[in-house]
Amino acid sequence: MTLAPQNADDSCLINQTVPTVGVESPSEHDEKSQLSNPNPNPNPNLLAGPNLSSSPNLNSAEKNEDREEHSRSANNTEPAALSSSSESDTAGGDGDGDDDDEIDFPEGGLRAWLVVFGSFCAMISVYGLINSAAVFESYFSTHQLAGYDSSTIGWIFSVYLFVVFFAGIQVGPIFDRHGPRLLVAVGSLLVVASQLLLGLCTEYYQILLTYSVLGGLGGALLNVPAYGVIAHFFHVRRGLATGIAATAGSIGGIVLPVYLQAVLPRLGFAWSTRIIGFMLLFLSVIANLLVRSRLPPSTHPISIFPDWALFRDLKFTLCCVGVWFMEWGIFTPLTYIVSYAAAHGQDANDAYTLLAVLNAGSFLGRFLPGFLADRFGRFNVITLTNALCVVTILAFWLPAGDSRPLLITFAVTFGFASGSNLGLYPVCIGQLCGSRDYGRFYSTALMVGSFGTLTSLPIAGALLGIGGGGGGGQGWLALILFAALSYAVAMSCFLGARVLAVSWRMKEVY
Repeated sequence: MTLAPQNADDSCLINQTVPTVGVESPSEHDEKSQLSNPNPNPNPNLLAGPNLSSSPNLNSAEKNEDREEHSRSANNTEPAALSSSSESDTAGGDGDGDDDDEIDFPEGGLRAWLVVFGSFCAMISVYGLINSAAVFESYFSTHQLAGYDSSTIGWIFSVYLFVVFFAGIQVGPIFDRHGPRLLVAVGSLLVVASQLLLGLCTEYYQILLTYSVLGGLGGALLNVPAYGVIAHFFHVRRGLATGIAATAGSIGGIVLPVYLQAVLPRLGFAWSTRIIGFMLLFLSVIANLLVRSRLPPSTHPISIFPDWALFRDLKFTLCCVGVWFMEWGIFTPLTYIVSYAAAHGQDANDAYTLLAVLNAGSFLGRFLPGFLADRFGRFNVITLTNALCVVTILAFWLPAGDSRPLLITFAVTFGFASGSNLGLYPVCIGQLCGSRDYGRFYSTALMVGSFGTLTSLPIAGALLGIGGGGGGGQGWLALILFAALSYAVAMSCFLGARVLAVSWRMKEVY
């Protein structure tokens, strides 16, 4: 560390070239000379230098001149120190998380795993509903919104996803500065209120405001803290911990569709959604009790805009582009698998079961890749799982047609391969920054991904309209190839980020 002196005297003290300015008595000088010099008869001619006090006959003008020279040297040193400090602060954790090496992470223990459980409960309120969207879409299209086309109804879910991810721009910096408490509390209230009010909605705008806007804002307030607090307690085992918490989406995607399929005919839509609201209220209480931060707050100012400076890091930019295309890839099969099954001769019950099977496959897909990512590298694993998604789409969904065994095979394999998508990319983002700045990085990546979610379903719906739409073979072919191509681009982006970090070394854990 470079110490910046405040004046010439301080500079002399720091550099130890000029002792305290003042004239010593000859006896004091002789005594000090004998202690500091093993030679009892030093040559006075060799003592010439910056030591002002070693020459008691040095005149005052010479002393002042030497002091001014040291002062100028000190002033030249100070800007360099400030420049170095400024560059370090500007990085703000952009150094691939190097500052985490200086932080002691618990990597386990009761408190840390309780935080993971609290994140799990919070994530059910977000990703459990996302993975059950096909059930709501099916009910809306045959009841409240029977007069609307599927493209218009699809905007309800696209807007919901967009709000969840885009609002993270504001949520992330607030989490970094103030912690998760207030965010989780307000988010819980909004999510619960959304489900309680949804049963009263009968018009399109009412459903859009209640489900998409109100529920989306609540989901955004829960999403960033749910991932962010895990980064406060885990570093080496962060992939495993995040994967365990992310299984909430799979469990919610299994339980909620099966529950709605059973109770909708008996209780009706209003009471079915109210009961979901009470379920989420119970989970929200647990989340509010357990979700907490550990590290000191970030010093970066809160901004409602994304941190564009982060995109100067090409690895981060490639990750964000990868997230965009990965959102295109994952939400197309999740949204249209039920419609595909119905268009190819499957009844409604079989179609809902297919969705539950896909979410069951994603349970292991969320947990196991997270465990492997800690051992073999986060970017390595997410690249492989994206490649596996391409293979499953082309090998099982493309030729499936009306073959139920192939559809089930696709649901299980794609569920496993895609299950890690939404759980691993936050861990990859966290590998590019320090834990104190995680919210800022993650929210900026969410902003990019939000436009992917907003545009994925409209593009897929437009492609489905090729050749007459509905069950047209050309439309389904275009939609399936769109999903596969999106995953291929996402895989290339994550691979590119890895190559920039560690080159092409195959055995490198990154």
